[in-house]
Amino acid sequence: MAAGKSSESGETKKRKKSKTPEEKNEENNVASAEQAGGSGGEQQAAMVFPPTFSVAEIKNKQRRHFMFMKEKLQKKKEKIALRKKRKKEREALGDKAPPKAVPKTIENQRVYDETTVDPADEEVKYDEATDEFAPYFQRQTTPKILITTSDRPRGRTVRFTEQLSSIIPNSHVYYRRGLALKKIIPQCIAKDFTDLIVINEDRKIPSERKGKEPTEHKPEVILNNFTTRLGHSIGRMFASLYPHDPQFVGRQVATFHNQRDYIFFRYHRYIFRSEKKVGIQELGPRFTLKLRSLQKGTFDSKYGEYEWVHKRHQMDSNRRKFHL
Repeated sequence: MAAGKSSESGETKKRKKSKTPEEKNEENNVASAEQAGGSGGEQQAAMVFPPTFSVAEIKNKQRRHFMFMKEKLQKKKEKIALRKKRKKEREALGDKAPPKAVPKTIENQRVYDETTVDPADEEVKYDEATDEFAPYFQRQTTPKILITTSDRPRGRTVRFTEQLSSIIPNSHVYYRRGLALKKIIPQCIAKDFTDLIVINEDRKIPSERKGKEPTEHKPEVILNNFTTRLGHSIGRMFASLYPHDPQFVGRQVATFHNQRDYIFFRYHRYIFRSEKKVGIQELGPRFTLKLRSLQKGTFDSKYGEYEWVHKRHQMDSNRRKFHL
């Protein structure tokens, strides 16, 4: 028994002697961290890992994820503490406080477009007085819209078409049943329709969203961020879908908001809770549009004259370049 103990202790001594310098250094770091009062976590990790250490070097996936989340949480705490510190400094300085720094976004770093519209420009005024939407803005015509779908639409598309008809006054739904679009357009012109909306389908299915039912009042129209000549024309096209005399008694508003060349549509109702507090109630439906092309006059897939065509590889090379 004694011989066994002595041999076992001898092997232990050999293993201790065979430790590499890196292992000894790690043991010293852990021991110093424990002596400094670090019961685990942050102080030990700071002492064990060198300053140039990266979490990505950890080979164990769970340990790497744990350290990454820990580092992310620490940065978040530091950010919140810095924000509180700046807030206290601004409150202490009062009116002498420096202006707040404006964060950099893709929108405020947008590349300037030479076609940006100036409302006071005489050329812009002339274009507005002579374009195809001029009779609407001059109160010479009243919008009359025909809404149709692709052949054999799905149930959700049919319901979306009916919802769209409920929020566009003086609009009518027509299901094509195999009729070609080039035959529908002459019929629309003969029956004094001013606009034709075609809802097509692809692999994406319209999402159903249950909301409050809109009333038959004519809504107010809000157009946001249509700044270029092209965007100005698109904004006028959307405005011409609605009657020019909104009924503010109904408190309904249709919003077309352009952001990074994506047009977001929302339909709301104002709710006046008091003289100072006003809320909004979304009625729906909601959808997002992306301009692919613009033709002059009535749409014609074969002989139509294109005013603008979206060329993805050429136009989307710069993230800060927008066209609307």
